[in-house]
Amino acid sequence: MTRSTLTALMCAGILGAGVLVSAPATAAPAGTAPTAGTELSGKTVFLDPGHQGTAHSENLQRQVDDGRGGTKDCQTTGMTTLDGVPEHTINWKVSELVRSSLESLGATVKTSRADDTGWGGCVDDRARAASESGADVAVSIHADSTSATTDADKHGFHLIVPTLPIPSAAADAAQSERGRSASTLMRDSYVRAGFEPANYAGVENGIQERSDVAGPALTTVPLVFVEMGNGSNPDDAALLESSDGQLEHAIAISTGIIDYLLGAETPSTTADTATTPAATTTATIAAPAPTAPSDAGPATEGRSALSRLLESVSPYVNSFGVDGLEGLATPDNVSSVSTFAQGLLKQILADR
Repeated sequence: MTRSTLTALMCAGILGAGVLVSAPATAAPAGTAPTAGTELSGKTVFLDPGHQGTAHSENLQRQVDDGRGGTKDCQTTGMTTLDGVPEHTINWKVSELVRSSLESLGATVKTSRADDTGWGGCVDDRARAASESGADVAVSIHADSTSATTDADKHGFHLIVPTLPIPSAAADAAQSERGRSASTLMRDSYVRAGFEPANYAGVENGIQERSDVAGPALTTVPLVFVEMGNGSNPDDAALLESSDGQLEHAIAISTGIIDYLLGAETPSTTADTATTPAATTTATIAAPAPTAPSDAGPATEGRSALSRLLESVSPYVNSFGVDGLEGLATPDNVSSVSTFAQGLLKQILADR
């Protein structure tokens, strides 16, 4: 991770100073702000960074339950980007950023695999682990590929949702309402962050319905299945491969999760009017808000104050690059870094 990425994360906290502490948590009495770092206390999230490392001897072609009365391969190796970066590593790095951000806000985070070197489990194993975790929501993080060579025409993110009904009554109940809601909120988060919905494979407004993906058909907690981009597309691949791009994806995913866990909130008057060092500093840099495609407009409801904090960072990263944020972090305002940013900083430093 670069120094500029560290600066961007410090800016995330600076931009949100005074906002995080005003976001109400479920357990807090009405009108009472929770202590910073406890906003997601009592919430559990299961993260599944897709695929696995290469240090294993498992048979990927072994047949396992597909959740619809048939079987499919236990696992796949995942795609490789144009510059040779394996998908399993991209998924792992983004997942670790998301994990750190959620844990810094008090959430309990469970994961399908412990590292990016060894085995991570068959698709049915991961679905079982997610179901047994009792998570409020599970998120499977992936990246797509349309060609072994450059494909400049097909690009964009999408969310995979299962064709309904699902044979398992428990899985059908989890994915038909709560799973659909969580997936839609994740789609909206990606659009607001400036990502374009995929223009291929029958994706409509960032959503792709499929009956051949086992995970959603086997999981009995709400599941969000994210395909962050197309590793065969040069622009998508550049974001997937870079530390800065992985940060942008992590912010979008964290925002979508928080929106689902906390729902709509009204920012407090104190948070809106408080004067902080960041308020003066950031006023001189006007980053345009991402414009959502007309056919995939993000929902205005179901957004939390915490998610609005995360979204405030993305336009700056998107418009100026993280190097353009360097001037926002000064010796005078670094002390304002929020608990959220501290959690991400901890992960960035651990990856250096």
